[in-house]
Amino acid sequence: MELAYTEVIIRLALAVLVGFLIGLERESRHRPAGIKTHMLVCIGATVVSLIQIEIVSDVVRRIGEDPLLKDVLKADVGRLGAQVISGIGFLGAGTILRTKGSVKGLTTAATLWAVACLGLGIGMGYYFISISAAVLVIAILTLLRLFQSAVEKRKGVKEIEMVFVKKKETMGMISEYLQSKFIRVVSIDFAEEHEETFHFGQPVYRCVYKLIIPRTVDFKNVIMELGMENDIIKVNEDDKMI
Repeated sequence: MELAYTEVIIRLALAVLVGFLIGLERESRHRPAGIKTHMLVCIGATVVSLIQIEIVSDVVRRIGEDPLLKDVLKADVGRLGAQVISGIGFLGAGTILRTKGSVKGLTTAATLWAVACLGLGIGMGYYFISISAAVLVIAILTLLRLFQSAVEKRKGVKEIEMVFVKKKETMGMISEYLQSKFIRVVSIDFAEEHEETFHFGQPVYRCVYKLIIPRTVDFKNVIMELGMENDIIKVNEDDKMI
């Protein structure tokens, strides 16, 4: 049975909404895949499901008109959907590779895969499953992040945004300083600059250090002492946990 135009529009609109909400959370975290990417993935997966339904309906209609075609015409309900699930992995891998060697972007890759699954479900008309799963995805991305941030703060996890020149020498100095304070580096995340920035003719680097600060160390002094180094242009505490 072919879908009515209104039903098609409802499913596409729902796909746009789900992709927007999940993409909004990712974009608010400044991730490589944001609103547009998640919306397009969700819509694309929904379109694939709609096309699959139309193919099955067309095969059934043709066989109904000519029963002799039942041994010739076949329609695999899950084939196109399976291709979407496997194919979306390449897009997700791209979000991981863009983080310059850091094992980061796995959550965004997972959300792209989840959005594709949601789009397939919406396209097939499984509204309750799709909407319930979308609510869970958004809850996981928001509520669990708040919980994780609270746990990290209790452990003394802090983030510092640093802007500096002379990358190799400065990062070596920063590493020695942190070791002297018994501060452990959890991760170093370099910002993706679209335009090159220079400071007195030297390229400028911007990154965020995630650190575990011992209780005996004054975090404000750490920021002040690092900011006094000649090759460090700016040091700020990053309030947003990555």
